[in-house]
Formats: sequence, structure tokens, C-alpha cells
Amino acid sequence: MLIIFSMGREPMTREPYVALLMGACGSSPTCEVETNRATMANNMIDNLQKVLLESAKVVEEQVDAELAKLNETDDDFEKMRERRLQALKKAQKQKQEWLSKGHGEYREIPSEKDFFGEVKDSKKVVCHFYKNTTFRCKIMDKHLGILAKKHVETKFLKLNVEQAPFLTERLRIKFIPTLALLLDGKSSDYVVGFRDLGNTDDFSTEMLEWRLGCADVINYSGNLMEPPTSGQKSHSRLTKVEKKTIRGRGYDTDEDEDD
Repeated sequence: MLIIFSMGREPMTREPYVALLMGACGSSPTCEVETNRATMANNMIDNLQKVLLESAKVVEEQVDAELAKLNETDDDFEKMRERRLQALKKAQKQKQEWLSKGHGEYREIPSEKDFFGEVKDSKKVVCHFYKNTTFRCKIMDKHLGILAKKHVETKFLKLNVEQAPFLTERLRIKFIPTLALLLDGKSSDYVVGFRDLGNTDDFSTEMLEWRLGCADVINYSGNLMEPPTSGQKSHSRLTKVEKKTIRGRGYDTDEDEDD
């Protein structure tokens, strides 16, 4: 707004000033020039005000748009948080269900009659067919005990072959130790002796975990294309396979000749 100052008087705004010029000067050329200048100044101020108003409107719209984005982001975060919470609740419920069915521990079942109920009750099962006098079965026990606690999604069992003649015949268990890997109640794969585990007594738990992961009988998060070797001792003793008959049942053991 154009403001005119004069000595000893209050400042005047542009409208009274323009009117004053027109009234005081009449129609003289000089007064007309001054009046035109005042009018031009007035128009410039009006235009400037319009520009400022438009700029303020644009800025306001931009701010509103950013606020809307922030609100949408907050909504997305809230939805993600809710989905994550629901997933955690579902996973916890599933874990409790597994534990109630005997998962999370490495257990021995007393007879082959119990085997069918245990397998029917769980989607993924690892069953170790063993014999007490076979040294390498104890090695397998150690690793399976560790994996049973880690992989709660899978049931880990052991069964003495001498207590399960029908089952060992049905599953064609001819070698001790043997792991029968079952999915949905059906045998899908076998780990026979230590041959798939580096053919050594000193294989790592990670190696057995990898082998079970290859059979999809556990949820394996590593690289299935390459077995782990970091835990393997550089001078591990390789197993010599010497087949022996156990009490005439026809099972072979993965034992050294001098064991």
C-alpha cells in the first residue's frame, strides 16, 4: 500500500492521496501526470498483492500435500505393524501347537506301534533307527539333540531297530544308523550312515542340518547348493564301511573294522 508522508501530518494511504491530487490539481498537465503515477502505483500494489496471494496459496497446497503424504505413511506403518503383530501371534500359536505334539526335544519311542501315531500327528518327522551297541548311533544322537531344539517345526524321534522288526522291514532299513525323513506321514528320503555327511565321524551339526534341509524336512535358511565346511576338521578320520550282521537280523552297521 502506497503511503505518503508530509511534515507535521499523519501519513496518508494511496486512495486519499490520489483523490487529493485530483481535487487539488484539477485538470492541469502536471496534476494529470501525478495522478497517473499514483494510479500506476496503485495497480502495481494490487498486482503484487495478487501475486503474493497466489504464491501463498501454492505454498499452502504444497504443505497440505506433504501432510497428506505423512498421514498416508503413518497409516502404512500402522498397517505394517499390525500385520507383523498378527504374524508373530500366528507363529507363537503354531510353536505352542508343535510343542504340545512333542516337538522341540529328541525323544525315543518305545515301539513301532507308537511310530505311526507320532508320524501321523506331525507334518515333518526325522526318525533315527539305531542300536545301542553301535557307536556311531551315539554320535548321531548328539547332533539330533541339538537340532531338535533349534528346529521346533520338525519332530525328532529315535527307535531301536530290535523293537521294530516290521517297521524296519517295511521302510527297508538295512544300515545302522539310518535317519528316515518323513513328510506328511510318508518316507521321502533317508540319511544312511555318515556317507552324506562327509563320510567322517567328526561331521558338524551344521552338516547334518544342511542335509536335512536338502530333504525339506526342516526349515533351512542357509545355502542348499553348497554344504557347510567351516566346522569340518581338516584331518577328520574317514569312515571305513565294514558290513556286519547284527544278531542275524541282516542290518549293516557303519562301524570301523576295529570298533
